[in-house]
Amino acid sequence: MADGPPPRVWAASVCSALNPWREEIATLTTRAQQQTPTSTTPQQAKENLVRMLEGARDASEKARGRIADAGVPEVEGGDAIAGGVTGSLAEVRDAYGRAGEALRALSTDDASAFYQGVSTVMTQLQQEYDDSALDTSELRSTELQQAFGEVPECL
Repeated sequence: MADGPPPRVWAASVCSALNPWREEIATLTTRAQQQTPTSTTPQQAKENLVRMLEGARDASEKARGRIADAGVPEVEGGDAIAGGVTGSLAEVRDAYGRAGEALRALSTDDASAFYQGVSTVMTQLQQEYDDSALDTSELRSTELQQAFGEVPECL
């Protein structure tokens, strides 16, 4: 067992980091969806999408850092659990970063080609996002499961 925070304290820290992250991602996504159709040029759409992806990348890093700062929960396999959560967020952060760079590299000279490129980048981002999901099959902790179900920050 790790010499870290008890399960309830760690769970509260994780949820306190993830809840604002989820809200930020949802806000950025909604804003990008609202702005893109009203953008009059591919260049404006590109700027909006790159800004959204950079915001999502930064929000993911902030959440990852907050969870890393929470330490390792005092449960069996705590190191693997903490590492899995922060590792998953690092992968999400990197996926947003790669998508932002890929969009930044797209030419806006041909609108049709640009939007096809956007579609390709976003499909790749979704795949990387799905691939980065935390595999919890080996990270079972009854104490943490109970804590996540009880602490107010997670409800």
